[in-house]
Amino acid sequence: MADATQEENYDPHYEPVIQLTERVNISTNEENEDVIFKMRAKLFRFVTDSNEWKERGTGDLRLLQDKETKLIRVVMRRDKTLKVCANHLISPEMKLQPNVGSDRSWVYKVHADYAEGEPTAETLAIRFANSENASNFKDEFEKAQHSNEEVRKGKSGESDATTGIEKALESTSLDQSTKEETSKTETEKSDSAQQDGEKATAAVDDKSTEAANEEVVNPKNSNQTLEEKVISASEPTKDVKADDKEETKVEAVKEDKPSGDAQPI
Repeated sequence: MADATQEENYDPHYEPVIQLTERVNISTNEENEDVIFKMRAKLFRFVTDSNEWKERGTGDLRLLQDKETKLIRVVMRRDKTLKVCANHLISPEMKLQPNVGSDRSWVYKVHADYAEGEPTAETLAIRFANSENASNFKDEFEKAQHSNEEVRKGKSGESDATTGIEKALESTSLDQSTKEETSKTETEKSDSAQQDGEKATAAVDDKSTEAANEEVVNPKNSNQTLEEKVISASEPTKDVKADDKEETKVEAVKEDKPSGDAQPI
């Protein structure tokens, strides 16, 4: 009898071979959220292939609100394993409907549940211990719907304001680009006019240069021109000398002719 008692009270203790001094911090992605509702419940999902309800798990159903965005989501983990069995945002489109023949369970549809990692559309049913707990959950669920809707409206207003600012900036940039294009066009026109003037001046210079070159290449034409000029200049002088000779002859004749008053010899 004493041996049996000693065996029952015997508690062997063994020192570990390796001491684990380092602690591993596990993140649950819930550190930046506040728990606004917590209640024990059982979760079911409807399987369309077999047309039946299947249990997902039993544990604490919580409503978590993000500290920054203020959005509220549903998170539920299974007992012991703490595996996620429900993880989705509360949207205004969700409607809690009472389950047939039960006043302590609610059925609703989710467009995107992230319990399995990838978002999937699910039909979920939550069953509580009594109708009072179910009623409390409904009140908190509807409050969360209203809160998320207000947050989204605020974000949509901010996005509209941002869109207006972007449009104003875009129009300003368009006006600036239009002005730049107009000034660029005017500059191009002035440059083209200046180039046309330079071309005309160059054409005149080319013509004068060609004329000078022709005079150098054809010296006969230039000499003829000079002789013609000399002849034209000397012709009036010859006419003057001829007139002088005629006047001299007339005067000589007059002197030879006797006057009426003179006496014959």
